[in-house]
Amino acid sequence: MPLSARVSELTSYDLLLSVAELGSIGRAARVHGMSQPAASVRLRQLEARAGVPLLERGTRGARLTTEGQLVASWAQPVLDAASDLEAGIAALRADRESHVRIAASLTVAEYLLPRWLIALKAVDPGTVVALTSGNSADVAAQVLAGAVELGFVEGPDIPDGLQAKEVARDELVLVVAPTHPWATRRRRPRAAELAATPLVSREPGSGTRQALERALRAHVGGALAEPALEVSSTTAIKAAAVGGIGPAVLSAYAVAPELAAGTLVRLPVPDLDLSRRLRAIWQAGRTPRGPTRDLLAIALQPTG
Repeated sequence: MPLSARVSELTSYDLLLSVAELGSIGRAARVHGMSQPAASVRLRQLEARAGVPLLERGTRGARLTTEGQLVASWAQPVLDAASDLEAGIAALRADRESHVRIAASLTVAEYLLPRWLIALKAVDPGTVVALTSGNSADVAAQVLAGAVELGFVEGPDIPDGLQAKEVARDELVLVVAPTHPWATRRRRPRAAELAATPLVSREPGSGTRQALERALRAHVGGALAEPALEVSSTTAIKAAAVGGIGPAVLSAYAVAPELAAGTLVRLPVPDLDLSRRLRAIWQAGRTPRGPTRDLLAIALQPTG
């Protein structure tokens, strides 16, 4: 039930108990970080709400009346309970703020997030990070649903209800096995040929696939070839490309080891721009706070 105005304001009761303990309104005021006139006003308002005199004021200080002593005895357990409530809420808040729930698309999760989390550990040593990874559409859905506070995506589109900031630039690259016919001929594939070729591809909803399909449709305008193989793992795509199942288009971050080892060959596509932005996303109108804000700040720092 709603509390009466006589008991809903607990600070004045706390002040009354301090007067009882210290014997002076001035000393009680200093303990509570307020001026003596402000404390006197609060106490007179408390007496007016109670309807009985609570203090006897004199030149040497103040002491509680008989009614004041009764009110103070009743107020003490209430204030103790309020203190427990405050401590409990503070503990819940501290626990919540020390846990960061994030979701990231595979490219970000595998190749960028580890160093960001190392930097976050140095700034907020007690932070516990809960990470889920998936395609960009899944990440956006989790952020919109409030399942995570912060997401990182590679898709070209940001759904309504989300705010976004660019955290990195990436480039998609066409790769094939060294034995693939495209690797041995002089003429490089063009956008139209790539659009007509079955590729080893990520599943629908993947930011990499969305970016590639958008870039190709801007050139050919029509339907694209069905994938030769469709998988949800970057590692599986690379293995399939190395095995000669078909060409693949992946993040430059993802294929750097294979290019260095020579197990995959990078082929430029002269008439196709495959650069893209990697972005952090969060719910519109909800500013990231605590360790989540710190992680976002780390991700936004320019790399050397």
